Amino acid sequence: MEEKLIQRLEAAVGRLEAISAARGVSTAGDAGGDASAATDPAILAFDDLMAQYLARVSSAAEKIGGQVLDVTKVVHEAFSVQKELLILIKQTQKPDLAGLGEFLKPLNEVIMKANAFTEGRRSDCFNHLKAAADSLGALAWIAYTGKDCGMSMPIAHVEESWQTAEFYNNKVLVEYRSKDPDHVEWAKALKELYLPGLRGYVKAFYPLGPVWNPNGKIATSAVSKAPAKSAPAPAPPPPPPASLFSSDSPQASSSHPKQGMAAVFQELNSGKPVTVGLRKVTDDMKTKNRSDRTGVVGASEKEGRTGSSFSKAGPPKFELQMGRKWAVENQIGKKNLVIDDCDTKQTVYVFGCKDSVLQIQGKVNNITVDKCTKMGVVFTDVVAACEIVNCSGVEVQCQGSAPTISVDNTAGCQLYLSKDALGASITTAKSSEINVLVPGTEPDSDWGEHALPQQYIHVYKDGQFVTTPVSHSGG
Repeated sequence: MEEKLIQRLEAAVGRLEAISAARGVSTAGDAGGDASAATDPAILAFDDLMAQYLARVSSAAEKIGGQVLDVTKVVHEAFSVQKELLILIKQTQKPDLAGLGEFLKPLNEVIMKANAFTEGRRSDCFNHLKAAADSLGALAWIAYTGKDCGMSMPIAHVEESWQTAEFYNNKVLVEYRSKDPDHVEWAKALKELYLPGLRGYVKAFYPLGPVWNPNGKIATSAVSKAPAKSAPAPAPPPPPPASLFSSDSPQASSSHPKQGMAAVFQELNSGKPVTVGLRKVTDDMKTKNRSDRTGVVGASEKEGRTGSSFSKAGPPKFELQMGRKWAVENQIGKKNLVIDDCDTKQTVYVFGCKDSVLQIQGKVNNITVDKCTKMGVVFTDVVAACEIVNCSGVEVQCQGSAPTISVDNTAGCQLYLSKDALGASITTAKSSEINVLVPGTEPDSDWGEHALPQQYIHVYKDGQFVTTPVSHSGG
């Protein structure tokens, strides 16, 4: 009761401050629009959102300190900027694309600030930093202007953006569930900030996107800095990761490049691609390893004979071949690869990738992860099977259903299963360190981790061998 009372008081103080600040702005020259916007139910509800959910994240971060506290402050700053933008939207006419880019620039800058925490040498709390930075992509719902803008609708966008961040957030939960409850509290609070927090807010007030004021002032559209860059751009949701495709060659794109609001956030991941400067790949390497014309996958067999590394195996690919097969090959250090346009007739083949994360949004027929190292794959549903072969240190998360999951010749594999995937048949062969994580019985319960046996005892009994797995105490 005491904690709820404090939250209500904080919310009330926030409302008064917002009204006071808005009136101050209005006396400076705006015709009272700020004050009326600040007392709008949607703005007051956003204050409640920050007081109820964001305050919990900040409280946990205060106990942890260090970079976790620093990045949490940036998350708080991003939500504060979004609130300011929501107030301005109520006073502003709907701008064109260039004008929207300039209008949303403050939010873009804060998201870039959060992404900066994940760059450079990886820290001990990298998963915290990545979860926080990736989660801010959900705030891009404010850029939605209609069904043809190249984005998912606001509610769906918030959900999809959180799915990208949840991969790292789950790693925090697993790592600290028996070590430090403050980290677990931070991760749970971060998720609740978006689901149900931000999602519920958007659903209640802006399910069709922000409502601009047709009689308001004209938004600033002075974008002298190369406006062409903020125009056409591929747009797999969420928008911040979309620049992954623009930083590579034109072939690494969605099956039908989109144009729209996602381009506003194109600069978020504008670092140089790590595949620049690869050695020239010969023609026989490009066509090797598959008899069918839809399965060009680089030089897996030649790599074994020549001892070449991933960066020399072949050119990076991210493309839909012959309309049936997604080829994701030789991607190195790409944390936000997204396939958002797929169907049940298509397959996904991931080959030779390292230190990357791929998100598959939608149901596909089959997924194969081959010869990858430190690779993360998040998928929704698969019709046939998800296969993991010849890999090392991979993590695969099923958010929907998967009838079969097979792990072959792999060392180190973490499988995250949703409740709908608990009936999956998991087959392992020549593999070690296979852990399966399943959700708890309650929504707030911790994930349960189960190690699949890799050692067996074979005993000859009654005319046949009886095989039983070796059990380890404390496992």
